[in-house]
Amino acid sequence: MTTESTPLTEEIVELDKKHHVHPYQLFDVFPEEGALPIHSGDGPYVTDTDGRRYLDAVGGLWCTNVGLGREDMVEAIADQVRKLAYSSPFVDLTHAPAALLAAKLAELAPGDLNHTFFSTGGSTANDIAYRLIQFYQNVRGKPEKRHVISRMDAYHGQTYAAGSIGGKPGDRIDLLEFMDNIHHLSSPNIYRYGDGLSEEEFADKLVAEFEEMVADLGGPEQVSGFWAEPVMGSGGVIPPPANYLKRIWEYCRDNDIVYVADEVVTGFGRLGEWFCSEKLFGITPDVIISAKGLTSGYVPLGATIFSDRIFDVIAEPGNERYLPMGFTYGGHPVACAAALKNIEILEEEKILEHVRDIGPYFMEQLNTLRDLPMVGDVRGSHLMVCIEFVRDAKTGEPYPDAIDIGHRVSAEADELGLIVRPVENLNIMSPSLVITREEVDFVVATLRKAIPLTYAKAEEDMLEMIS
Repeated sequence: MTTESTPLTEEIVELDKKHHVHPYQLFDVFPEEGALPIHSGDGPYVTDTDGRRYLDAVGGLWCTNVGLGREDMVEAIADQVRKLAYSSPFVDLTHAPAALLAAKLAELAPGDLNHTFFSTGGSTANDIAYRLIQFYQNVRGKPEKRHVISRMDAYHGQTYAAGSIGGKPGDRIDLLEFMDNIHHLSSPNIYRYGDGLSEEEFADKLVAEFEEMVADLGGPEQVSGFWAEPVMGSGGVIPPPANYLKRIWEYCRDNDIVYVADEVVTGFGRLGEWFCSEKLFGITPDVIISAKGLTSGYVPLGATIFSDRIFDVIAEPGNERYLPMGFTYGGHPVACAAALKNIEILEEEKILEHVRDIGPYFMEQLNTLRDLPMVGDVRGSHLMVCIEFVRDAKTGEPYPDAIDIGHRVSAEADELGLIVRPVENLNIMSPSLVITREEVDFVVATLRKAIPLTYAKAEEDMLEMIS
């Protein structure tokens, strides 16, 4: 921070350095740089403890869909706390918010996805999906159907199963050996791995690889499920090429493989739909994973939404069977009340319709930055986008890791009142869905200032490294 900080900010930053261990904390630089202490938020904006206001183009962490500081959300949460702050979700106890929310999710989800198991976030919802599918295969008398297929660059969470299903190389450093029944296909990132193929040719290659992997694992009789984000998130905001995902879904449907759509990021309006799998990609999954935009980040909640086909098998009468999984805070009444109010706001204020209008404008305006020297790619959909920075836009040559180009651009943007998320050589953006055209223009104008400033300094450092 270049502006002088207040004593309060300095105290918070120092306490944070000493005692608060952050997700993905960079241990070498954190003692010097510290963290930006956020004090308050309103709509798509946050304000730090020194009173500086920023447009948060990250949307918290892909999650502040209806915006921060909404009194209607505050009142819904407070009312539920007054009425019933907690109730156990186990076995034979329930409460109105959980029942009403499960029914609403059945209404919003595609196909026959009429059943929801609540947890505490995207990671736990993915973990439940993994356990649910293995349970489903076992009670069908098919324990040999145990293999799961995912993809490189995928992100599905931090629990042991979800982390194993994920395929980001940077998430696999210094961790225990991952589960041996989980396998990863190539990343669908055509910008990085397309090798000059057309989109259709690249899709053909990916589908063929999937079918070959299934065969190598012993055929569909050995494969339990396939996991995919409709548009990859943390792995680089990667839209699927051509009809690649739909073709894999059709194979799964025809060969008794459970298809899991991880819509933790893409759900609840980020791509202009409640769930984008069916509307945008022609896919009716067997399982949908949801979190983040489900409550707009106001209270933690995860949901594993699954089909009648799965439920009818595991709940078949006469087997004295029970579901051996659960969380103390799964389906928390306050979280479910927040989700219900959040959905009501999305419906009444026609926010999904707004995203369908503002999203293409956001993409169009960000694409005007392609004339800048280190902008290699601009990709995404609606309000889920990223810019990939390269040293040579013609060849795609990246900057070395030591330059930390994504972080440099985000640091310049911070100073100009804009928060974007650096991930290696990327800046990822997923702003609140209530963002306006004027605010989109501010994002693009600010990046047009920040990127050249970064480029000049990065090139100076590159020359020093070479010499």
